[in-house]
Amino acid sequence: MKQRRIHYITISAILLVGIFVVSFSSRSEAAEADATHCADVIVYGGTSAGVIAAVQVARLGKTVILIEPGRHLGGLTSGGLGYTDSGNKTVIGGLALSYYQRLKTMYDDPKTWKWEKAVSFEKYKPEEKAIWVFEPHLAEKAYEQLIAENRIPVFRTERLDLKCGVVKNGNWIVEIKMESGKLFRGKRFIDATYEGDLMAKAGVSYTIGREANSQYGETLNGVQKAHAVSHQFENPVSAFVVPGDRSSGLLPGVHGGDPGEDGSADHRVQAYCFRVCLSNHPENRVPFPKPKNYDPLRYELLARYLQTGWDGVFNKFDRIPNRKTDTNNHGAFSTDNIGMNYDYPDGDYETRQRIIDEHRDYEQGFFWFLAHDPRVPRKIQDHMNTWGLAKDEFTDNENWPHQLYVREARRMVSDFVMTENHLTRKMETPKPIGMGSYNMDSHNVQRYVTAEGFARNEGDIQVNPGGPYPVSYSAIVPREKECANLLVPVCLSSSHIAYGSIRMEPVFMILGQSAATAACQSIDHQQSVQQIDYQLLKKQLLKDGQILEYAGPYRRPRIGIVPESLTGIVVDDVQAIKKGMWRRSSSSGSFVGPGYLHDSRQAQGKKSVTFEFNVPRDGLYEVRLSYAQNANRASNVPVTIHYRDGSETKLVDQKKEPTIKGAFISLGRFPFSKRSPGKVVVENRKTNGYVIADSIWVVPAKVKE
Repeated sequence: MKQRRIHYITISAILLVGIFVVSFSSRSEAAEADATHCADVIVYGGTSAGVIAAVQVARLGKTVILIEPGRHLGGLTSGGLGYTDSGNKTVIGGLALSYYQRLKTMYDDPKTWKWEKAVSFEKYKPEEKAIWVFEPHLAEKAYEQLIAENRIPVFRTERLDLKCGVVKNGNWIVEIKMESGKLFRGKRFIDATYEGDLMAKAGVSYTIGREANSQYGETLNGVQKAHAVSHQFENPVSAFVVPGDRSSGLLPGVHGGDPGEDGSADHRVQAYCFRVCLSNHPENRVPFPKPKNYDPLRYELLARYLQTGWDGVFNKFDRIPNRKTDTNNHGAFSTDNIGMNYDYPDGDYETRQRIIDEHRDYEQGFFWFLAHDPRVPRKIQDHMNTWGLAKDEFTDNENWPHQLYVREARRMVSDFVMTENHLTRKMETPKPIGMGSYNMDSHNVQRYVTAEGFARNEGDIQVNPGGPYPVSYSAIVPREKECANLLVPVCLSSSHIAYGSIRMEPVFMILGQSAATAACQSIDHQQSVQQIDYQLLKKQLLKDGQILEYAGPYRRPRIGIVPESLTGIVVDDVQAIKKGMWRRSSSSGSFVGPGYLHDSRQAQGKKSVTFEFNVPRDGLYEVRLSYAQNANRASNVPVTIHYRDGSETKLVDQKKEPTIKGAFISLGRFPFSKRSPGKVVVENRKTNGYVIADSIWVVPAKVKE
């Protein structure tokens, strides 16, 4: 009996201990969830900007915590964008430059070259200190090295609580809360995410979409139908399920609404995609996966476009080391999932995940279609099947990039806004903290159906600012009344078109370092981030290798004559009817509108561009033709004018400099009737050089220039 009582006591003791252990464990987990983690500077977002910001804080002797909503560091730089959009590399300095030098050191090791020899990769230059093209896994390794070397605590898979995640005292952030319950308290905060969640939830003003040109006195913002000539359908493709039958409905991805007036504001953002890493090495190639919900109708437009003869599928399979690619969008229908991201910037996590999943399905389906659909020309399909996903990249995500290319989301609106005029140096930029130099680059934002029933893209802009330009410190700090201890180096204060250039990964790293420096100085001097002494900031930035000025040559941005500036009837090539495959350019000579067409000096006699017009009244009109003159042009371009009583063909020497406004020549005076349209047809029949088709200008014969 005594032994049984002891046995019961023992069991009871064990149960009590178990209850205590479970209770203690639960309390420990709860305590961990509710724990407040403190540092001088809290960096939210482990993008390229976030990592560099954290490193700079540590190097300046302050404590820092880096919070990453996902598992991986580096954002797009480690997420597939290995073919760096660097622009003018001479203005990349500081930690950004040292990062690319670190990567070069990795590639100087022969062991890094597993799938090819270093000498066979033309962009690897042994004598250079930096490399600008690289593999995703090495990019991530370099960031992890920086974090380890500087002993920076990183909290991964921690997402900001979007309902009550920011606690403020007046205009100062006190702490931020994650969905897990973890709290992070700091003196200064840096939002380094592509989405700007911390900025938005802190009550800082922001915008989404495209401003009207009139808002900031720009020319390339807002809706851009006329300028959207790159990555455009070069041949007409029906947008309807049954070609030519409007009643059959629109194909997926095409909308029937009005695209808007040129230069007007709208809510749309440029298209997203994944920068997929492909390999053509048989031992490192994974076959393209077929998404479970694959729908061939989603790619019907592409099938029809390929059947017109377009063959540019592989033009942006940009090569990176070890027989891999950074695969980017190219052409009218490619990896960009046009028009499917409008809800992303302001969306909650569930909404964003749905959009991410849809983009993944779309892009995987795109590759599957090219590799397997019988409508794809055999030459393209055979070449496509020499490629596949790189087996040694993104190994924890089925070899698919972990980062969607969020080209733009929210953009802060502060007391100072970077605009097109600052990038082209028409307006002075105060308080420079780094430099950008890439094209003002917006991908297409929508695909719509024209009045004729053809698919057309809208929104693509690619205009060089003419050289490097400074980015202002005032563009990365909010209005002081809204938040006095937050810096925003990624979703900075910028117009849509200016952001199209600033948004490059090297620039984000540059701005991340500058933001971190400012955060530390504002702590040292007990000032808001808006009130710090810029001269002290500048001194430290220069000491740390940042480039704030550019002394090299500039070139004037190539912007064509605006058709609306000409009195009379102007028909640009954008409105013309094209036969055959014409290429677009703006690289030489004077031109009208966003650029001009050329025939690539191919398929003689099979290409033409027809300009149609209607005159307001019967009478005699002078017809003028524009072309971008160059020594490689044809001297015998057939140009046929169809007028009221007949037609006449003239041979135009496009080697000669145009005499009217530096862009036009006169084809003569002809009678036209308002009851029937006139036509001017440019052909490449029996020509002896490149044929240019740009625009026509029709004026009453009595008008003289």
